[in-house]
Amino acid sequence: MVKVKICGITNLRDARQALEAGATFIGFNFYKRSPRYITPSAAKRIMQRLPKRAKAVGVFVNETEEIMLTIARQIGLSHVQLHGDESPETVARLRRTLPVIKAIRVRKSFSTSELARYGNASAFLLDGFDRRRRGGSGKSFRWNIARCAKRAGHIFLAGGLTPTNIGEAIRSARPYAVDVCSGVEAKPGKKDPAAVINFIRAARAAQKTI
Repeated sequence: MVKVKICGITNLRDARQALEAGATFIGFNFYKRSPRYITPSAAKRIMQRLPKRAKAVGVFVNETEEIMLTIARQIGLSHVQLHGDESPETVARLRRTLPVIKAIRVRKSFSTSELARYGNASAFLLDGFDRRRRGGSGKSFRWNIARCAKRAGHIFLAGGLTPTNIGEAIRSARPYAVDVCSGVEAKPGKKDPAAVINFIRAARAAQKTI
């Protein structure tokens, strides 16, 4: 089953709705320059009011290992997701404690061989490239690239996904998981409940055809 991650969660209502709709993961963005930034204390309060089965991914950009691990323990994160210029050594050290998703922004010059540098990653998130943003830009890339990248490990497909195109994306890429943020928002940091439901329904329907 293709797993679904609803990222950019900033409030309890959106977290609950995402999980009730069938999301596997919710994502908290701890990058202060993001319009979806949430403080660790606020994320912790949300997690305390969710079912124990809830799995949360912490999104970081060029953060120190010490801070990432502290936040992960404080909140009970299931994974850390690295969207910066983190080194393969950083990924390897973090992986000793919890699963690491290494995000890669797919440029025109992208080669799947780039993933080999991060062989210790638990999974890779392939996202559309934007010069200013580290994620949540809504930009996509050719989905067949993600399909080819599967030989490197589990692939989270991200970038420009919406309830309308998620079916085609899954059939083209056949990823381990899909990650959506801006594609199911009413505005940055606030989800559209109907869009979340429709996204997950379309994802589930698509996986039955592959």
